[in-house]
Amino acid sequence: MRISLNWLRELVDVAISPEELAETLTMAGFEVEEIEDRRPWADGVVLGKIVACEQHPNADKLRVCQVDVGKSEALNIVCGAPNARADIYVPVAVVGTFLSTIDLKIKPAKLRGVPSEGMICSLAELGLSKESAGIHIFELENPELGSDIRPLLGLDDVILDLTATANRADALSMVGVAREVAALTGASLRIPEANNVAIAGEASVNLAVEISEPQGCPIYICTEISGVKIAPSPAWLQQRLQAAGVRPISNVVDVTNYILLEWGQPLHAFDRDRLQSFTGTSDISIGVRFAKPGESFKTLDGQNRNLQAQNLLITASDKPVALAGVMGGEDTEVHEGTENLVLEAAIFDQATIRRSARAQGLRSEASIRYERGVNQAALTTACDRAVALILELAGGAATVQKTASSGEDLSFSRSLELRLDRVNLVLGQLKRGETGGSAYLEPAEVKNILTALGCEVTATEKERVFAIAIPPYRYRDLEREIDLIEEVARLHGYDNFCDTLPSETEPGYLSPEYAQIRNVRSAFRAAGLTELMHYSLVKTEGENQVVLANPLFVEYSALRTEMLSGLIDAFQYNLEQGNGALNGFEVGRIFWKDGDAKKEADAVAGIIGGDPTVWKWQQGGRDRPLTWFEAKGVLESVFQQLGLAVEYAGDSSNPRLHPGRTAALSIPPYPPLEKGEKKRLGIFGQLHPQLQQEKGLPEQVYVFQLDLAVLLDELGRSTNSTRKFAAYSSFPASDRDIAFFAPVEVPVVEMAGAMKKAGGSLLDSVELFDEYRGDNVPAGQRSLAFRLIYRSGDRTLSESDVEPAQQKVRDILVEKFGVSLRS
Repeated sequence: MRISLNWLRELVDVAISPEELAETLTMAGFEVEEIEDRRPWADGVVLGKIVACEQHPNADKLRVCQVDVGKSEALNIVCGAPNARADIYVPVAVVGTFLSTIDLKIKPAKLRGVPSEGMICSLAELGLSKESAGIHIFELENPELGSDIRPLLGLDDVILDLTATANRADALSMVGVAREVAALTGASLRIPEANNVAIAGEASVNLAVEISEPQGCPIYICTEISGVKIAPSPAWLQQRLQAAGVRPISNVVDVTNYILLEWGQPLHAFDRDRLQSFTGTSDISIGVRFAKPGESFKTLDGQNRNLQAQNLLITASDKPVALAGVMGGEDTEVHEGTENLVLEAAIFDQATIRRSARAQGLRSEASIRYERGVNQAALTTACDRAVALILELAGGAATVQKTASSGEDLSFSRSLELRLDRVNLVLGQLKRGETGGSAYLEPAEVKNILTALGCEVTATEKERVFAIAIPPYRYRDLEREIDLIEEVARLHGYDNFCDTLPSETEPGYLSPEYAQIRNVRSAFRAAGLTELMHYSLVKTEGENQVVLANPLFVEYSALRTEMLSGLIDAFQYNLEQGNGALNGFEVGRIFWKDGDAKKEADAVAGIIGGDPTVWKWQQGGRDRPLTWFEAKGVLESVFQQLGLAVEYAGDSSNPRLHPGRTAALSIPPYPPLEKGEKKRLGIFGQLHPQLQQEKGLPEQVYVFQLDLAVLLDELGRSTNSTRKFAAYSSFPASDRDIAFFAPVEVPVVEMAGAMKKAGGSLLDSVELFDEYRGDNVPAGQRSLAFRLIYRSGDRTLSESDVEPAQQKVRDILVEKFGVSLRS
């Protein structure tokens, strides 16, 4: 919020410099992002009067003006403004003046042969507007020529651009900031009072208020003002609005904006006659309800809004006339011909306004304040002050005022207990320095701080315990004892407390689980995959998705149930952008619904595809598809680095993957579970050719998704957590080949596992080196050839050592799998 120092000084005595005030507010939690000192903008610019204005003899668009600036002789100034004429009061930059906003120093000059001794200024040249059609003309009574024009234009001011934290809604008003400055500096506070306004005709039946949604709108005040005259606001009001970054419009609208800035209470003025024309009735019934399906209306920004169910509306005879707490409607806005008003002052629920504004993608100064929570106790004061200002500036009379409320307790009072021992325990010792005194805050100091904040502090029967009555404007903010302790620390000054370190410190370390996640990431990166990151939010498509109640966009309306879709889209996008194949992986979380329960889990997923070769001159420049075994080799290298033994088995359950080139990944449990039972790790396979064609991807693209919990559980085992060195055998190996016909449906991994188990400790490795299907192979079978390596660490193996083990391998193959041995 932009804070005018001149305006602030009317509410509180500020004796310190703007820089000191900015530092004080920043240290108290209200960051001042910028100090805009306007005083140098017009330093040296004085008030002058054009006493004569003649056409330039050598230029059609220039005029030669004689300007009286209170000196013995008038200044001769050449001016090109089309509105320059005699007998007007203007700002004059005399010779030697530096206009900082346009980086121009005024010097004596000759323009087309005529001497010029200064410059008559426009508002743009003084930094008050971006563009100006001509010089600025003052409307003054009894002006003092030669006087400083800065007080006339509000350029004797300093603007502080202040940012308040989300919990301090009271700081979005001049009164709230004034209270804070008074508490921080001990200065006197002057809160503007509302003049009592006489309301005539309260029993009129022409205006009624009815709240259909008391939870969304606990209180609504409607005031009818007749006989107003719309005109520009006085200079003081326009200057205050401009200093706050608000564009002046008219006296009535400017008053509502002024009260918004002063009290933080949004108001809205309707044209009474337009309301009657819009509703087609002379009796106006103002209502508050949520939008109905298919409703729409045009807001003040000229946009036609399609309303949604969460939009809270202000209605007239059940027709929408405003988005409650956000923006009014164009059909009922105040205009130049307005004579009768209906002024709205209301309290709206924070969450309701937040949902309503977000549903329309619309945020206004009013909605920002309602979302944070306005001071409900000041509603009547702000309304009465607005009515009084409108009557003062626009004339007319307040004829009717109607109030509707939910009937709930609107006292906004709260009392908390504050233990002084708890204050000192949380905040610690003070830096007393040479002044001496207690090392901790004294009861009187705590009482003075809280009293300065507007709290009522009284002693209780308990020793060193205060009863604190919270002021209404801090009702939403101060809810617990710790909130009061924070206020004591903030007002006393965080830098006035001692810096203490823990007596015993420990070096930081990663948790075992997170360290393993780092190892997993490192292993996939080492295999040549790029780590990717995607949003967890996706479109609503599946039945078991967790759907958001208030999504920002339709594309992000649900949580993902798997990670492959995002990887496939990223692969496609990179190809379309000419970046080549994207080989990457992602560690993330997936979500799903199991009945009424919502569940989540961590997963690792990846995508591999494209031509793995760098130079393609041996292939005639053509791409070579990645084979299933090459893609599997990438995964195998990761598992090998992590020390995992992973088994593969055919799987055709995923419709997006090739039914003949998809494997379910599993890990043998440790300790062993029931016979044949394994821990499911995930899935790996080639994209279905139909999906590949739809996406325009290369011939063979492979994806995988692993259960991170299973992976970490396996890595966390004692056998995997610490790598152990195993000595190499210095004795030669003895290899044996075995070939046989085996049924096609028997997985190779099961046969290899059985051979390793049968071979015992001497069998070092089992490797498949040939597979054949075709002529001379029985139907439904395939020819497989394995190489078995036998090795011992303490001797050279003889035939008598190897042959018994080899025979056990043959026997287990025949007995368990029914193979036909060929060798």
